[in-house]
Amino acid sequence: MTTPTPTLAVKVLRAPRAHRTSLVFAIACGVVAVMTLAAVFAPFVAPYPPDAVDFTAVNAGPSAAHWLGTDGLGRDLLSRLVFGARTALLGPLLVVIGSTIIGMLLGLLAGWRGGWIDAVLGRVFDVLFAFPSLLLAIMAVALFGKGLVAPVIAMSIAYAPFVARLTRALVKAERTRPYVAAYRVQGFGGAWIAFRRVLPNVTPIVGAQSTLNFGYVLAELAGLSFLGLGVQPPTPDWGAMINEAQSGVAGGYFLPAIVPAVAVVLVVVAVNIIGEELSDRIGGGVPA
Repeated sequence: MTTPTPTLAVKVLRAPRAHRTSLVFAIACGVVAVMTLAAVFAPFVAPYPPDAVDFTAVNAGPSAAHWLGTDGLGRDLLSRLVFGARTALLGPLLVVIGSTIIGMLLGLLAGWRGGWIDAVLGRVFDVLFAFPSLLLAIMAVALFGKGLVAPVIAMSIAYAPFVARLTRALVKAERTRPYVAAYRVQGFGGAWIAFRRVLPNVTPIVGAQSTLNFGYVLAELAGLSFLGLGVQPPTPDWGAMINEAQSGVAGGYFLPAIVPAVAVVLVVVAVNIIGEELSDRIGGGVPA
């Protein structure tokens, strides 16, 4: 009796765990790379301007002219998806960079100096932990107006304590290592050791963990745009696209809402997979 040839899915499931992990990691990197390249080269990739209106193709399905269909105004969904990737990816990137810089500096100060500085910063972190990042972003919008700038600044502050607490734990573990004592014996100052030797040693682990924040921030900023508090029309944005598609969903046109929603989910999942894999490879366990 002839044994049937295993399908690709069966081969993947039968493969060793390490191979499956590498395959999933490669797919996640591919998704992020495609979205990033599409955002960077949006004017060359998008078949139409993002705000080009065609009233003869309102809520049209996928076709040769519109690969992903059109929305309620006849705008090409693929073009709006590609241009919307710019704000959808830029906001989280700025938050991750800002929160990582702020958190690493505060965590380095708390972990290296210790004492009352560590205690005060610890209480500040506890206070910030009590406020959800999305709530801080909404408060910032209420104070400074709608757009991308205020939520990015608020979320950078909200996510900084997570980075700071990790950095503090790593720095406290590093400062007890023999190489730190050796530098002190050689006459190097504490600030030089902290910034030139300790900080570079903890940066890879902190960076890998900070990657996980990207997906959370992307989802939250998309939620703000969905509520009408983030990126404002006519600038295309994935969250705003879902908001604009609500009336179409009530009429049975689901594609204008599904396309940006799937894009958000794909990028969030892909970034989380990349962050988890980087943490595992670098050894991102937090010292007790």
